[in-house]
Amino acid sequence: MDYLRKLLCGESPGLLRRPIRVWKNGCTGTHMAPIAEWIGTIPDSTADEERAPNAFDKPGIESALSPENLLRVFSAKHGQSAPLGWSPKLQRAFGYFNPDDHYEAVVDRLIRPGTKWLDVGCGRSPFPNNKRLARGTSERCKLLVGVDPSELADSNPYVHKAFRASIEEFSSTERFDVVTLRMVVEHLENPTRVIRNLSRLTKDGGKVVVYTVSKWSPGTLAARLLPYRLHHRIKRLVWDVQKQDTFPAYYRLNTHARLLRAFSDFGFQESLFARLDDCSISGGVQSVRYVDLTLRNAIAKFGLPYPESCLIGVYEREGSSRSQD
Repeated sequence: MDYLRKLLCGESPGLLRRPIRVWKNGCTGTHMAPIAEWIGTIPDSTADEERAPNAFDKPGIESALSPENLLRVFSAKHGQSAPLGWSPKLQRAFGYFNPDDHYEAVVDRLIRPGTKWLDVGCGRSPFPNNKRLARGTSERCKLLVGVDPSELADSNPYVHKAFRASIEEFSSTERFDVVTLRMVVEHLENPTRVIRNLSRLTKDGGKVVVYTVSKWSPGTLAARLLPYRLHHRIKRLVWDVQKQDTFPAYYRLNTHARLLRAFSDFGFQESLFARLDDCSISGGVQSVRYVDLTLRNAIAKFGLPYPESCLIGVYEREGSSRSQD
């Protein structure tokens, strides 16, 4: 009962630390996402936004996934002026940063004043669950171009220019410092053609950020077995997803080895790769989310990976001149 009381009061129910495995330049390393240490007063979101331009001081993209930077993004997203909802309160209690938090932290680290940014599959927002960060990065960068084959790009208020086209067909005289693909690569029928075009669109030293589901996650395996006509019904039931946000998936790049090989073939070097525990499969059911997070911590005690996961990779285009450090 004391465990449940602490959870409902927003306190930490334990002191467990959950390791996150990160690959950088072909090497492996581990940073610990703290459970108890970051519980406390959430910094004021306005003050955090004022600090945002100085978020680039730490060298190396891997620092974007440090517990301190993840906490900064989480705090800016939720603030402290209003009470936390049940989902971020559970995250705070279990010391869990979800895959979206990681992706947002990485992209936030890369977007600087003067950055030219291409968001592939832009939809309605670069960060659908973080309006504050979407607005801040849009205002911070020099240019944000959104590309999407659906009409969703037309309703995106953050892009400076929107193009209704597939990334295979898109062309531009611009060369971009940062290219992002949020939950896009699983839908690519011809990934070789896509990466070939990305190599043309990315500056020397520019970075491509890939955020996607793992091919071997239970949710992905289930989706591959189910007829496509049932996908939207399930997504609407669990996550309240609209029909126009459901697309066919092929999962042809959804492992670390395939991503690394595909980007290496077109002159990209892997700067960062991480496997991210995904406890969002429970959707909006609070009790199921609680069970997911409890199970995740229990599995971690045995050093085993959580079965449901997402992948994030950063791939730098090699060249003589580099637009980003």
